[in-house]
Amino acid sequence: MPKTQPLDVPSPIDLTLPEAAAEWERTAMEKRPWRVEFFEYFFFEIAKFPGAASILELGSGPGFLADHLLSRLPLASITLLDFSPPMHALAKARLASLGSRATFVLGDFKTSNWSVGLGAFDFVVTNQAVHELRHKRHASTLHQQVKPLLRGTGSYLVCDHYVGEDGMRNDQLYMSVAEQRQALLAAGFPNVVEVKRKGGLVLHSAA
Repeated sequence: MPKTQPLDVPSPIDLTLPEAAAEWERTAMEKRPWRVEFFEYFFFEIAKFPGAASILELGSGPGFLADHLLSRLPLASITLLDFSPPMHALAKARLASLGSRATFVLGDFKTSNWSVGLGAFDFVVTNQAVHELRHKRHASTLHQQVKPLLRGTGSYLVCDHYVGEDGMRNDQLYMSVAEQRQALLAAGFPNVVEVKRKGGLVLHSAA
């Protein structure tokens, strides 16, 4: 008898609704103020790149990470990919003064063709978004789709919640730190390094 695939975990919030997106924007930094520390580590990794880095952010939300990176990296440009028009509206407002360096793409990385036509980048970054695949079994497929988007020396910077003593409890939606590393290795990234871990979040660099 064929093995049944586990069901995806329903999302408790519909971020395509303007009021839900606005509430997420309002509370995200209050709930996890240490997010800014992770933003700095994204910056540290990208700042090692010699020249004007091109960045793709997956699940860019209201533009918190993009704002931090563009403010600290004056030569960088970023493409923000998100499935929610209200989130893009919030990000556009946040990045208004940096608009010429930010491109907005409405797309859903849960679909099979989300990466078509995006081009190539020096870095692909994602922060607190991989679990929005709604089941951890999808993670390695996403990472496989990212790999062709990176230029030869590019890096993939992945930060998400993890299951563990100081982390999340749902082990179908979230991965352990070891599972996150294994998903990146299985996707064909031979060099996976843990960059930072704090408050239930972990950042990996994969190349």
